[in-house]
Amino acid sequence: MPRQARIDAPGALHHIIIRGIERKAIFKDSADRANFLKRLAQIISETDTICYAWVLMNNHVHLLLKTGLVPIAAVMRRLLTGYAVSFNRRHRRHGHLFQNRYKSFLCEEELYLLELVRYIHLNPLRARVVKDLKALKSYRWCGHSALMGKTEALFQATAFILKLFGRSLRHARRAYESYVSKGVKQGRRPDLVGGGLLRSVGGWAKLRGFSDIGVRIKGDERILGSSDFVERVLKQADEQLEEKYRLQVKGISLAALVDKVAHHYKIDPEDLKSASKQRVITNARRALCYIAVRKLGYKCTDISKAADIDATTASRAVGLGSKLPQIEMIQKQILDN
Repeated sequence: MPRQARIDAPGALHHIIIRGIERKAIFKDSADRANFLKRLAQIISETDTICYAWVLMNNHVHLLLKTGLVPIAAVMRRLLTGYAVSFNRRHRRHGHLFQNRYKSFLCEEELYLLELVRYIHLNPLRARVVKDLKALKSYRWCGHSALMGKTEALFQATAFILKLFGRSLRHARRAYESYVSKGVKQGRRPDLVGGGLLRSVGGWAKLRGFSDIGVRIKGDERILGSSDFVERVLKQADEQLEEKYRLQVKGISLAALVDKVAHHYKIDPEDLKSASKQRVITNARRALCYIAVRKLGYKCTDISKAADIDATTASRAVGLGSKLPQIEMIQKQILDN
């Protein structure tokens, strides 16, 4: 059975799980963990991705991320590829480091944000990496310590989470710590590590209850949320796929898109490949990257070849392109021309 496409959109909340191949360690020491966090922090900053929670275990990682200017798939591809290369070089090994594709579940923020923050941050305690909540408070490889003010993680949205628990920092931390402590007895939560119909409604008992009263519940393995949320997300995803298909049928290659963008901005196609800082050329380059990635489904590496710019620059340009005045109208004019 072919694997399903990932679902994403600006502002979408994702619970991401990364595992080492054959459950082997992906961190051998503190230097590896620091390297991973440094890369994560840089990518989050450059893509305006939001990180609410994280934990680095021996052979796996949990991240709670909110899509910013660049699709989560592009963020993760850059993070995992860069880390794997540096890990292999440092430890003189070859081959894959991570197990297949990382798992990514799109979550309904209103229902699951705080539940996921707590669940992710309790991982070291459940795995007995730390002996109690006091030790977890100072454990440096988990976002809980940053929320408690014991370590610093500038890439983590600690202020946002703490504001959900109280106005003053002291009160918020106390309330957050109490909330986390109440989650200890819950143990493992299969309902929080994946989507699907059963997990979204809370198990067979609740599902049977809905069935008994004739209520149809919508579910999807890629989504964690209420039936209405699942249905809404799938509808939006279908609309996006239909638009991409319609545009692909029109045969808009990257080379053709370069010509269309150049024509719209009244510049030479070669200008898009230049290092010029002229406003019109800069805006045209940003529009090109935005339309190619967000509307046509190309990768930043594809754009780097077509426009002669590196993939990191293309990734930033996608985000900047989304902020161009009237970009939706501009992309419609370009693609329909």
